[in-house]
Amino acid sequence: MKTAHNRIAFTTLCLFIAGMPFCLSEAINKIIKKSTVAQTAAKAQVATRATTTTTTPTVSNSAAASGLKEALVVGVTNAVLSLNKENGYFGNEALKILLPKEAAPIVNNIKMVPGGQNMLNDVVIRLNRAAEDAAGDAKPIFVNAITSMSIADASSILLGSDKTGATNYLKKNTYSQLTTAYKPKVEASLNKDLVGNMSTTESWARLTKAYNKVAHSFVGTTAGLTTVNTDLSGYVTEQALNGLFLTVGNEEKKIRENPTARVSSVLQSVFGVLDKK
Repeated sequence: MKTAHNRIAFTTLCLFIAGMPFCLSEAINKIIKKSTVAQTAAKAQVATRATTTTTTPTVSNSAAASGLKEALVVGVTNAVLSLNKENGYFGNEALKILLPKEAAPIVNNIKMVPGGQNMLNDVVIRLNRAAEDAAGDAKPIFVNAITSMSIADASSILLGSDKTGATNYLKKNTYSQLTTAYKPKVEASLNKDLVGNMSTTESWARLTKAYNKVAHSFVGTTAGLTTVNTDLSGYVTEQALNGLFLTVGNEEKKIRENPTARVSSVLQSVFGVLDKK
């Protein structure tokens, strides 16, 4: 009996030992299989990254130029429409045209002029009305400058980091020409009877004449007042253009940053690609 038990135990041990290579082989195969799967997954990830890298959206120089120019035309159009109306300047604290700095003595001593405060307020309104009136003629001047922009400049500006790069470019390269073309329009507006039966030029002359009369008087001389003589059309032109450029710059930023401001397929396509970069 004992011998039978020993044989059974011996036989079981032999079977166990004989099965060990098979078990080890299975374990090794499982490890190899897992390693292969992991390597395959890693290769797939690398391939995906490579594909993503090679398919990054791009935009050609001509498309970039086209997109930027159209963006500027849209921006200029919106800017002109917002300014070329009553209170376009006067109703916007950031753009409102006040008296020139040379008129500070008038402002500081306006109480010495009979009815001076009313005259001063009237002139400020008229300065802004003149700018609002002249703004309507600005668009073709800007559009001509925009269409003349080279492809290289346009694509460089579009792909640059400056959110108002195009507006700054226009101001740098066309400001003097715009001033030359714009000033006569401002002068014409200043000479129009935009409020009542008096032009801005007449209203300004009335104010400065009244003030200068006081400045020349004994009281004015004693108070140290000096006369005021200002190139009103030059001043209003400068302020009007600065306000226009500021407004165009804000419109440019809207198109760059806000997809809803891209009102054409070209803008949506070009700036949409830039959004993904």
